[in-house]
Amino acid sequence: MTKTALVIGCGGTIGGAWAIAALDELTRQTGWNPMEASVLQGTSAGAEMVTMLAGGFAPSDLADMQSGRPTSPVLEEHLAATPPSLPKLPGLQSITPSTLWTRSGGHAPLTGIAPRGRGDSRWLQRLADRVDTDGDGWLPHPGARLVAYRVDDGARIAFGAPAAPRTTVGEALRASWAIPGWMPPVRIDGRTYVDGGAASTASVDLVGPEDADLVYLITPMASPSGVRAPGLGGRAERALLRAPMSKVLDAEIDRVRRRGTRVVHIAPTDLDMAGLGPNFMNRNRRAQAFDAARRTVVETVGRALDAEATR
Repeated sequence: MTKTALVIGCGGTIGGAWAIAALDELTRQTGWNPMEASVLQGTSAGAEMVTMLAGGFAPSDLADMQSGRPTSPVLEEHLAATPPSLPKLPGLQSITPSTLWTRSGGHAPLTGIAPRGRGDSRWLQRLADRVDTDGDGWLPHPGARLVAYRVDDGARIAFGAPAAPRTTVGEALRASWAIPGWMPPVRIDGRTYVDGGAASTASVDLVGPEDADLVYLITPMASPSGVRAPGLGGRAERALLRAPMSKVLDAEIDRVRRRGTRVVHIAPTDLDMAGLGPNFMNRNRRAQAFDAARRTVVETVGRALDAEATR
């Protein structure tokens, strides 16, 4: 029997909306139920999605939430609490030593000079508290994993994995979403964690061959070379965010495939990006971006499935 994992990368407010549209379309085209996944792994906005999925909500529920027709008061409250489009002015204190400039991979070096974020992460804690239906501090789905970046040693930690430090879903989710300079870092057992996207947009290589034979990978912030949003903003987003994230992700996908695991990689195309725009934290464009994504992801998902089938 094939073991299938779902991995969702970082993406902020807009990228999260696109990822929900893509996941809902994936389930339509394949008939696959994410609750049957051997592993549900998410980073940042992807961790937010995994928290909802692992807490029992279906992709269609998340799509209804994005459409403004939430099927649950939990989702209604969570959507209303979407963070503002711009961060509060950060504190002056950097969260990590400047020696992190020596690190490679993703945007990890930048965490060494990032000021302390002052965003309010209580909206994530409230979501975690509501979906912890077993009352044991973690999610009901046994394969749920939330990825954060541990700044003192540069390790990517998939909380929920067998070898990961024990913590609560609230701490793990806030750590995974702790965008440097935007949200405050999270201390777990005396060590500091920030957004897992600082090191990798999805950390798909943390899913081992024992975990899955097939990985469905959804990455709002990584795309094939040249894909970008229109205009100068799109050029800047490509150069500063999408290109370095894509480079790291491509190497991870190659490692996973060399292990013998199939990967269906669903990433935004130029058509998708035209509807999303360059600012993935723009709360005011969330509904518009989701509507556009519902139209474009049909072809995007279909092409990704076809590409893996012919590999």
